[in-house]
Amino acid sequence: MKRLVSLVAGAMAMISTAAFGGSVQPFPVDVDLVALTANGDMVTARYSANENEFIGCGIRIFDDGAGGTFSFGFCQAEDRDGERAFCNSQDAALLDAISSSGDFGFITFSYDEDGVCTRIGFSNQSFYLPEKLKSNE
Repeated sequence: MKRLVSLVAGAMAMISTAAFGGSVQPFPVDVDLVALTANGDMVTARYSANENEFIGCGIRIFDDGAGGTFSFGFCQAEDRDGERAFCNSQDAALLDAISSSGDFGFITFSYDEDGVCTRIGFSNQSFYLPEKLKSNE
C-alpha cells in the first residue's frame, strides 16, 4: 500500500510540474490617462493583432562637448485603443531600473502631469517569453 501511495504521489508531482512548466501569461498593454500609468509585456505588444500596441523604455547618453556626458531615460506605450503614454527622467535610480530590463518582460511605469517618470518597474519572468523562440536557420 505504501508503494502505491508513493507511486501515485510521484505521478501527481510529475503531472503538476508538466502543467506549469510551459506557462504563458500574456499581458496586453494598458494605458490609463487618468492614473497616468502604463503597463504590459513586450511580447504580447509585439505580436498583438492590432497595429497600435507597443511598450518599452530606453536610455540615451550624449557627449556634452566638455568632457562629460548627459543621460536621460524614457518609457513609452500605446494600447490597442490608441491611448499613448510617454515619460522621461534623469533620476539615477530610474535609469538603473531601465538598465535592468530584459528582452522579454513586463513593464510598468507612472508619470506626472509634466511627463516626468515617477516609477519604472520590470519583471523578467519565463511566462513572458514568446511561446516558441524562432531559431536562426
